[in-house]
Amino acid sequence: MADRLFALFALIAGGIYTYVAFFIIKAPFQYDPLGPETWPQVLAVVFLLCSLYVLVRPDHIQFALGRSVWLRLLMLVVMLGGYAELYEPLGFVISTALFCCLLSVMLGANRLHSVAFGCATGIIGYGICGYLLGLNLPEGLLAPFL
Repeated sequence: MADRLFALFALIAGGIYTYVAFFIIKAPFQYDPLGPETWPQVLAVVFLLCSLYVLVRPDHIQFALGRSVWLRLLMLVVMLGGYAELYEPLGFVISTALFCCLLSVMLGANRLHSVAFGCATGIIGYGICGYLLGLNLPEGLLAPFL
């Protein structure tokens, strides 16, 4: 029953998203065949199809989470909120390194590996997204060095 209720809410959200994707989003020009209008439309169709599938064929396995899992999920949501708040002031590299370090500690890695993973993710992620893909990422505290 919970699956069908979730699918119903997802279908409603998907309907709203589909309306926005097809009727609200209008780009003045499209420099790419899969530009700013096409991706939301593709995502909207996939969103609706997945919601309909769950509505028609729900999972029959009972899904129960323990208290520790709920606590970890709550901590993850708080960490994601913190990441979003610190993204601009600290910059991509530092905020991503901090988030990945804390997440890996939460998932059971030791502290040294967590710090190494966080730093590597922040630096390599900035290199890939900033230099290779040419995305505009916030530099934050590391602006003089980047």
